[in-house]
Amino acid sequence: MAQSKLSADRRGWPFYALGAVFVAYVVFLYGPMVCIYLLSFQGPQGGLSFPMRGVSLHWFDQLIEQGDTGDLMGALSRSIPLALIVMALTVLISLAGGLAFRSRFPGSGTLFYLVIASLVAPGYVLSIGIGLMFQMFGFETNWYTSALGAQLSWTLPFGLLIMFAIFGRFSRSYEEASRDLGANQLQTMWLVVVPILLPGMIAVALFGFTLSYDEFARTLQTTGSTNTVPIEIWSMTQNVTSPSIYALGTLTTGLSFVVIGVSLGAIALIQRRRLGSVAGQE
Repeated sequence: MAQSKLSADRRGWPFYALGAVFVAYVVFLYGPMVCIYLLSFQGPQGGLSFPMRGVSLHWFDQLIEQGDTGDLMGALSRSIPLALIVMALTVLISLAGGLAFRSRFPGSGTLFYLVIASLVAPGYVLSIGIGLMFQMFGFETNWYTSALGAQLSWTLPFGLLIMFAIFGRFSRSYEEASRDLGANQLQTMWLVVVPILLPGMIAVALFGFTLSYDEFARTLQTTGSTNTVPIEIWSMTQNVTSPSIYALGTLTTGLSFVVIGVSLGAIALIQRRRLGSVAGQE
């Protein structure tokens, strides 16, 4: 007890000053978001600023009724399927890339840097380039073609970097043991490699979904005449002057937290099952 009190006293003012700076940073980061969440629950007479005028779900109803809020339901019907497709392709391609890059092959270094280069390319410029390429070849830009490719240029580098880190700790002895027991290559992949890599694959899937659902710059010039949710929100900021835009922000943030929670819960469940199986074997 005395030792812990002594160590606490030795911290001095720099420790508390840094703590105060961190608290101020958290308030600065999340304070505006909390204000938006609160203002989205205003009554029908509410405005875009404090003080609040009543408490209700009126502005959430306005989003569903599609009054002056644009085509939100249509944007959701495009953004969610697009994010799911991007998520699936990001996981599959990242897994294939991680398997391929375990062994050096001609041009592997050049290919790696070409993939990573899309991270530093300005998203809006990349979006314009993809749109112009589709126009040059006479193809119509749409959310499931050009926008899909544009978003993959953003999600795949993250997926590959995560998968490279996972394979850096993956031992080939598991595959060798599987083959020694008579499993073929497909069985080894499905019954040994994938279960071991599953938490990392869920992390890649989470990155793919959230980055796609939230992407604006790379989607702006590649969705054609239809909007995704980020573009719809941007359009709403031009003509919507009611708390319905705050309600939309609350809903989209809630969806993001649900996706993150499901992903973390799945990873925790996998880890618990693994610990249970190890304890059962002992």
